Amino acid sequence: MLLRDFLLRLHLCKGIGIVGKSRVYEWLKQIQWRDDQIPTPSYLAAIANLHGQHTVTFKKSYEQLMQDDQVVAKLVDNEKWICIIDPEYPLQLRESYAPPLVLFYRGRLQLLNQWLLGVVGARDCTTYSVEILKYLIPGRVSNTMTIVSGLAKGVDTLAHQCAIANNGSTIGVIGTGLDICYPYSNQQLQGTISKDHLLISEYPNHTKGYRSHFPERNRIIAGLVQSVLVTEAKQHSGSLITANLALQNNRNVLAVPGAITSPLSVGTNELITAGAKPVLSDLDILEEYIHIGI
Repeated sequence: MLLRDFLLRLHLCKGIGIVGKSRVYEWLKQIQWRDDQIPTPSYLAAIANLHGQHTVTFKKSYEQLMQDDQVVAKLVDNEKWICIIDPEYPLQLRESYAPPLVLFYRGRLQLLNQWLLGVVGARDCTTYSVEILKYLIPGRVSNTMTIVSGLAKGVDTLAHQCAIANNGSTIGVIGTGLDICYPYSNQQLQGTISKDHLLISEYPNHTKGYRSHFPERNRIIAGLVQSVLVTEAKQHSGSLITANLALQNNRNVLAVPGAITSPLSVGTNELITAGAKPVLSDLDILEEYIHIGI
């Protein structure tokens, strides 16, 4: 079995999470892969540090996926995909925290080669985020970089829409299978992104949006981009998780300051206090890309 095919099947296994898969991949990088011999599930379970029911579930899933091509084909469901060992796989994501072994995608994969700006913020954002994005994105930002966000309600939706409306490019990173739209209100937007831009997910089709998937999706956004911009965020919000993941990956974290009386500016103001760059104009964003050759 080719290593690429093995990694796809490992990625599809149940009972093993993103950290366990990352441990296995790190181990694989240290050995000489043999197409005629695949590792035993018990050995991989030990490397991944699986215990109890997780080990049982993983072994059963692993044995089935390694032997049954039809099950694999059904899970892939004719979607296009790239593997972590493919040359098309983004280098910056490969070097980030727990990179996905496989990304399923629809649309223009070449957008991953552009300068990428992550835009995140509150789902229940105010008109302040609308004003921020209309002020910052059109023109020099939308002309020189691709906007990456998570296709959630609020700021994510606004960021994608703003990029599209200003003839820019955008990438949607979702926490479901590519065939599922969550929230459903973004069905048309998700369709546009998958057709004219780029839609990616680490989850196979028919995978619903479980709560744990959204922090996992956030790590992909943080790993893909060179900088993350936070417009509005409550204290301890998901947007701050993305910002912290970006910091762990040595990415630039940018935040828009807001009124100290606004609950949705507590998170962004605290980011600035902790060292994030305050953004007052599009030049503040562009400066972060000039030193890397934009």
